[in-house]
Amino acid sequence: MSRYRLAPTPAQETALLGHCSHARYVWNLGLEQRLMWRPGRPPTPGYVAQAAQLTEARAAEPWLAAGSQTVQQQALRDLDQAWRNFFAGTHSRPTWRRAGQHEGFRIVGPQAQRVERLNRKWGRVLVPKAGWIKFRWSRQIPGAKSYRITRDSAARWHIAFAAIPDPIPAPGTGEVVGVDRGVAVSAALSTGVLLACPGLRATEQTRLKRLQRQLARCRRGSNRRTRVKVAIARLKAREADRRKDWVEKISTELARWFDVIRVEDLKIRNMTRSARGTVEQPGRNVRAKAGLNRGILGQGWGLLVTRLEQKAPGRVEKVNPAYTSQTCAECGHCASENRENQAAFRCVACGHTAHADVNAARNIAAGRAVTARRGTRSVPLKREPHLATSA
Repeated sequence: MSRYRLAPTPAQETALLGHCSHARYVWNLGLEQRLMWRPGRPPTPGYVAQAAQLTEARAAEPWLAAGSQTVQQQALRDLDQAWRNFFAGTHSRPTWRRAGQHEGFRIVGPQAQRVERLNRKWGRVLVPKAGWIKFRWSRQIPGAKSYRITRDSAARWHIAFAAIPDPIPAPGTGEVVGVDRGVAVSAALSTGVLLACPGLRATEQTRLKRLQRQLARCRRGSNRRTRVKVAIARLKAREADRRKDWVEKISTELARWFDVIRVEDLKIRNMTRSARGTVEQPGRNVRAKAGLNRGILGQGWGLLVTRLEQKAPGRVEKVNPAYTSQTCAECGHCASENRENQAAFRCVACGHTAHADVNAARNIAAGRAVTARRGTRSVPLKREPHLATSA
């Protein structure tokens, strides 16, 4: 999707919030119907039946009829697609929508194509019941038949046009690169390049801690608490924007310069699981584990691989990460003593020295896995015909 920043007026923002509330109400009502199913009962109504019920509800409730029928119908269609994804095993089960979270709605059909360019920096889009709303024309608008308007926790509005961009073509040089993802070094390439994902500056981190302390002292439901939460959300959004921008740039460069991109097959969800435990069996080193989880999630590991697979489909290969950081990229000797510390690698067999993350990236680029007995072996990888002779 191509996302752009919206700039609604106060009156238009009120109309957009009304659309969000209607979409949230219809989604939650449809979800409640789906969750009422129990074994032995008849199937719950699907999209077609719920759309017919929506028509009856709009005729009976004037406040619902005052909203856009397209917005409300698409909320039901999105819910139906969410259930399809859940049963297909690709997504988790649909959950409830709350005010202030998951705020947004979708417009489809001819209404989604009413877009005009005003000048070099600005364009406008016609939103039902809200009128023409300006947005930043940061790049060319793709040909899309639908768009989604969202509001994040920092009270910023965005419009995303649903269009799948063309993949980046391979350079055809046959070059292979390995990417080792870490916390101290966000991404290390087998070419020796070390990349760092930008985050909050020191002054911003200090301000974030101060705001979090203020939030702990605020009374629930107060206006002061709302202001502090918005200030925290803006800092968090700034950090997320920098991370996403970094991922987009790095993934584009990798897709342009290398034919095959190999990464570790990491189970990020398992790696970032909480260590709190239960009341009967509390966890150990909980604060340290929580800090490690924040460090992992702040590097954009999963987003980087997702964007690589989207920009370079069929050219991203996942390698078993076992012992890649302890194996020498020169002689293949595997021992825990090879890794002196986080950054230094020195092979006890051949004396090869290198940055530990770069050495791991070279093992990943070679597609080298390690057996249970720590014997190295090459993994057969599927390659495209023109890469059959590449190293």
